[in-house]
Amino acid sequence: MFNTIAVIAVIVIAVSLAAVLVIAATRPDTFRVARSTSIKAPPDAIFPLIDDFRNWSAWSPYETKDPDMKRSFGAITKGKGAEYAWEGDRNVGSGRMEITGAATPSKVALDLHMLTPFKADNVVEFTLQPESDATNVTWAMNGHVPYFAKILHMFFDMDRMVGRDFEAGLAKLKAAAER
Repeated sequence: MFNTIAVIAVIVIAVSLAAVLVIAATRPDTFRVARSTSIKAPPDAIFPLIDDFRNWSAWSPYETKDPDMKRSFGAITKGKGAEYAWEGDRNVGSGRMEITGAATPSKVALDLHMLTPFKADNVVEFTLQPESDATNVTWAMNGHVPYFAKILHMFFDMDRMVGRDFEAGLAKLKAAAER
């Protein structure tokens, strides 16, 4: 009796694991997370808050997740070629960013290189679109999803997790720009 139950349990576990692996293989190879907000300020007032890494402390949600985070800036801190790196706890990990494009005052593009807790190379874009007396600001990130990450994404909703941070950051950016 015990052997039959054990065999059935092993078969159920094996079939479940196989199902997870097969379903993960069918998931998309890329991801995109994006959030937007309307800020009652012109793009010229918002752009410098995004285009200069030294201004990120005023609005980035990641700046407050680890008060002991070590930060370093490149020789250039704003515009194309600007660099920023950090080392922090499990809440922020470690990595670096580089501004790869800055079209004043409408777009800032970044390469984001995460080193820990997971290695990842993603593209981040901020777009600023004027709309009557406000500016619509979109914060988006996209990248490749390796097979292991596809398995993780089956259990953790990356859009919701990262999206919450983007929403918090955009709310702080709004507050900073509307002062």
